[in-house]
Amino acid sequence: MRLVILESPFAGDVDSNVDYARACVRDSLSRGEAPIASHLLYTQPGILNDDVPSERKWGIDAGLAWRSVADASVVYTDRGISTGMQYGIQAALDAGRTVEYRSLYP
Repeated sequence: MRLVILESPFAGDVDSNVDYARACVRDSLSRGEAPIASHLLYTQPGILNDDVPSERKWGIDAGLAWRSVADASVVYTDRGISTGMQYGIQAALDAGRTVEYRSLYP
């Protein structure tokens, strides 16, 4: 399986963004990929608080630590590109990793 870092919005309309991110994970899996969606994993209750800037950065950086083994970053764009996503895209580009843009709703 191809290892990918999944980028989709989290902050803002969190409930809708979580539903969207779950659909993105499913789409990625259906493509034969093994996605890491740290914004779904690390923001679960009792792990990190996305409203605390230092914890938000900690979670983003932990997800991006996967870049050394990831084949690509995939960016789902239907809900726009958030600041956190921009950070992830730039980190991928800086690491020389492929960045792919996708839409669930062509």
